[in-house]
Amino acid sequence: MQAYAIQTLNDQVVVSLVERVEAALSPTQMRIQMHAASLNRGEFIVGHGLHGKSDVPQPVGLEGAGTVIEIGSQVTGFAIGDRVMGRCPGAFALLAVMEQREAMPVPKCLSWHEAAAVPLTYLTAYDAVYEQGQLKAGEWVLINGVTSGVGVAALQMAKALGAQVIGTSGSVDKLAKLQGQGLTLAIPTRQADFHAAVMQATQHQGVHLVVNTVGGSVFAEDLRCLGFEGRLAMVGYVDGELSSPIDLQALHAKRLRLFGVSNKLRNAAQKAAAIPAFMQAIWPALDRGQLRPFIDQVFPFDQLAQAKDSMQGNHHVGKVVLSIP
Repeated sequence: MQAYAIQTLNDQVVVSLVERVEAALSPTQMRIQMHAASLNRGEFIVGHGLHGKSDVPQPVGLEGAGTVIEIGSQVTGFAIGDRVMGRCPGAFALLAVMEQREAMPVPKCLSWHEAAAVPLTYLTAYDAVYEQGQLKAGEWVLINGVTSGVGVAALQMAKALGAQVIGTSGSVDKLAKLQGQGLTLAIPTRQADFHAAVMQATQHQGVHLVVNTVGGSVFAEDLRCLGFEGRLAMVGYVDGELSSPIDLQALHAKRLRLFGVSNKLRNAAQKAAAIPAFMQAIWPALDRGQLRPFIDQVFPFDQLAQAKDSMQGNHHVGKVVLSIP
């Protein structure tokens, strides 16, 4: 069975198409004929450790969508022929294995490519905006890297809640592609120089929530932008900056809350724990077409390397997806 593998060679992440033996199903697993899988920047960053020992080829791909073709003996709620989406290891393959607790029905309004962009990306945004961020109608949120996959998903969820959204991106052209997505204020910058614009937009009250998908280069500026009892979600660090000064006086006086959004150290049960609440809060909006993943490019199955290079070139808005025949 054709599948992609990933390894680190000479400090570079390399993907290759290989023949992989199909694994036997456990009682709680389903075998999925994959139709699409989406790319996530973190899995292609050297040192993130998302695929085990980096110098040994490992299955690659974290989320996708397809048709159930085999089910384990304890699987309930799903049947052969069902359209499903979910997080699953080795998603860049003709066939993949998905745990029942990670599987969700494909919303009727979404294509395979759109469904493949939901599971990891929207659950990450849900964690930042809903679960830990506790964003409410009328509040303000600042999203660094708003044109990324998680950034667009967080923007859509925040607008669905009735919040006001400020987004930063280093590209004017990429921000222009988000017209119609509901940005209250778009700030074209890669620098930590957006405090004045944020404070002016919020009548000098500051924002209630920051979703930082960029990293340490903007962390201190984010703290300055938070208002009283503000929250900061640390989602990623594509800038490579893993440290930042913290204004302890502001943290203390404004009663700020800082939290991480990551599955790296969670066990399987912890990762899946939010899915029932996600199904209640977000899935119906996807099923109605009120929320739709923003797909920038779709690459054919034999072009994962080109898809990876395109994503790492930072030209896309939203998600890059691999189509699987």
